[in-house]
Amino acid sequence: MKRIFIAAALVLAVQVAGAQTKSPAAAQKAITSAEAAASNAKKATKVATWLNLAKAYMDAYNAPVGNVWMGMGQQEFQLIMTEKPLSQEIVTLNNNQYEKYSYESRNLYFANGTLQIIEVTKPVCEDPLAGALKGYTKAYEIDAKGSKTKDISNGIKTVATKYMDEAITKYTFGDLGASSLLFEKAAAASATAPVSEFDSTATYNAGFTAFFSGNHSRAKKFFEQCYENGFFYEGGDVYAKLSDIYKQEGDTTKAVNILKEGFTAFPESQVILVNLINYYLESGENSEELFSLLDAAKKNEPNNPSLYYVEGNIRAQLGQEAEAIAAYSKCNEVDPNYENGLIGIGILYYNKAVAIADKAATEFNDAKYMKLVDEFEEAFKAAIDPFEKAYAVSKNDEVKVSIIAESLKNIYYRFRDKDASYQAGYDKYNEVVKTGKVL
Repeated sequence: MKRIFIAAALVLAVQVAGAQTKSPAAAQKAITSAEAAASNAKKATKVATWLNLAKAYMDAYNAPVGNVWMGMGQQEFQLIMTEKPLSQEIVTLNNNQYEKYSYESRNLYFANGTLQIIEVTKPVCEDPLAGALKGYTKAYEIDAKGSKTKDISNGIKTVATKYMDEAITKYTFGDLGASSLLFEKAAAASATAPVSEFDSTATYNAGFTAFFSGNHSRAKKFFEQCYENGFFYEGGDVYAKLSDIYKQEGDTTKAVNILKEGFTAFPESQVILVNLINYYLESGENSEELFSLLDAAKKNEPNNPSLYYVEGNIRAQLGQEAEAIAAYSKCNEVDPNYENGLIGIGILYYNKAVAIADKAATEFNDAKYMKLVDEFEEAFKAAIDPFEKAYAVSKNDEVKVSIIAESLKNIYYRFRDKDASYQAGYDKYNEVVKTGKVL
């Protein structure tokens, strides 16, 4: 499965080392007894009856897992595990390698020396977490004095956390549909009284997994819940996802309006920016409205160089070369040590040179061809100064090697026979690229 980003869970379930779990048979027997008590009219009025039911289902959830826990070390596992695995193999899940141990009721996956995934293959009953949540919910309903509110809250939070773990496991196995359903259950558990919390992580992930499984109508429900609760995820991704969905539904107006709103809140978001630029290019509408939104952001943060960098990117993509260079240059007026504006100018000229070279390759008229060669060399040389300045101020060695030095190496190589300084420039940056070490 293609690896995609997913919001990290805020909490992880960690079973206490050495904690005793019931056997599956004992856990099933406990559920039968607890359900019988809950069905008894007299016993059903007692909070303890429903807490006991919740505990029975939680024990049933944990029973197939045995005496292991997420995050346990592999050496510790080898010391305490007396049960021999049915099989042992190396597997790849979501582009990551795991050592898999298979047992009668579960599969254990280790990576980097710790237990990363517990996959229950033989549960005691279907969805024991739902049974536990039912017990906690009913206990809260009849706990008139609120004496067990804290215990009930903690129990519900545990259920929500376990659902999150299950959802992440399904995601790791590539089952996005099942993962989305489990994230939804996690969010629903957190919303259950007395916890009554909006779980932004679970809700976003329910939408995220639904979106990438192709179920956009389902994804829309969760992203709209995030939007209504003021949770937009990194870079305002919720705005971008809702815009995609509205566009697919044929509501172009709603799609672009939410992008504009998202751009106002997250003017540096690349996904929102690219979608907005594409909209203006495809629709032919006046793109100056986009710059008006950006100007509003500049008024709030006049000393933020990245806003001018964003403007430079927009104007470059719209083919407004002079305006793009002016915006990139403004970055360094605001902050002389800001490298991206200089890199932006260098890339603009570099890409311009490449485009001219492509055009020259199909030109058969000698005079026109030579004119294009002159234009190509002029653009290529124009990229040298901003790239050199960027190399001087950049603090990011990876950027200096993979973007700046790589570009300068190619430019200097083109002119190395024309002047000794170009040969020296090529030698310098070729060494940087080859060794990965900044000079």
